[in-house]
Amino acid sequence: MTDLRIGVIGYGLRGSIARTAHRPGRGSVVAAVADPDPEARAAAAAAFPGALVLADHREVIDAAELDAVLVLTPDHTHADLARAALVAGKPVFVEKPLDITVERCDEILRTARETGTRLYVGHNMRHMPVVRMMRDLIARGAIGTVKTVWVRHVVGYGGDWYFKDWHAERRYTTGLLLQKAAHDIDVLHWLSGGYTRDVQAMGDLMVYGDNPHRRSPGEPKAEDWYTKDGHWPPHTQRALNPVIDVEDVSLLNMRLDNGVLASYQQCHFTPDYWRNYTVIGDAGRLENFGDGPGGQVKVWNSRRSEYRAEPDETYAVPDAQEDEGHAGADPLIIDEFLRFVRDGGVTDTSPVAARMAVAAGCEATASLRSGGVPRQVPPLDPDLAAYFERGQR
Repeated sequence: MTDLRIGVIGYGLRGSIARTAHRPGRGSVVAAVADPDPEARAAAAAAFPGALVLADHREVIDAAELDAVLVLTPDHTHADLARAALVAGKPVFVEKPLDITVERCDEILRTARETGTRLYVGHNMRHMPVVRMMRDLIARGAIGTVKTVWVRHVVGYGGDWYFKDWHAERRYTTGLLLQKAAHDIDVLHWLSGGYTRDVQAMGDLMVYGDNPHRRSPGEPKAEDWYTKDGHWPPHTQRALNPVIDVEDVSLLNMRLDNGVLASYQQCHFTPDYWRNYTVIGDAGRLENFGDGPGGQVKVWNSRRSEYRAEPDETYAVPDAQEDEGHAGADPLIIDEFLRFVRDGGVTDTSPVAARMAVAAGCEATASLRSGGVPRQVPPLDPDLAAYFERGQR
């Protein structure tokens, strides 16, 4: 099988996706990388010997010899870059979230349909073993019909990952109830079989807003901006982003279009870092304890009782290789993208679902910032939705 030649736009924190896609002799090779940052270009040159390394993304988009493009840039740039690549006729992988406004997401989807070029969105959690295990259990009726879902996301490294760079500014993200929660909203939709219709949210900037230790504008991040064991407790963080105007804790209530009620909580100053999903049906409940290798999904479904720690069924979350990102999901999502580039067809990830996750996050953020006023999520044009649900045929 001839290697697909991949172009990469943006070689920052999600450069790991590009490295995962670089499989010389095994289906794909990164042949070109564009990034305006000289340090990122130097890192790309080292990671992909022989690749064309550029400062201008337009040279990647216009390169005739490339078979597909990965857009791995900051969120607010996705629509412009993805649409340019789609117009150039190159299948596009867009890192999640699809963009930071509903309007820009819809522009991407319309451009994909108008050009007939294949669009793929990198919601890699749909390939995480714990998520697929929960979805399989639901599909086989382990808890009956899903009625309500509760999601808690405790982000132990929030001060490192989200308050030291552009993530901390709403002009680049809208807010973390979109940027960070887009993953979980998408998973919640997938497990529930519906999309959010109504939202109501509350939140605040409780911890990092009071921290005076900011970088000067234009000053690069400190060398130790991220450590696994340091920077605890949260007030010891230093060299935060000069501007911080997104919330570090948020609470969201949702009603889906199929009647499912759901809630989502996110906190960026906890000591631990993991996601907990509790899914309750009309014949049982499942819950994950840990979301990676070593974790478990437990099911209670045989009888009523008082509190009991031991469930009726326990399933171990499968192991993943240490270098495989997101508990083994990143290689699997690249597998699916490469297959999609070659053959087309329906994929487990969904541009429609990606748009609906952004739409829910946008309206939730608007609710949060207006005192918790309930808001409705704007639906997608049914004809446009049908195009993608057919596998972009």
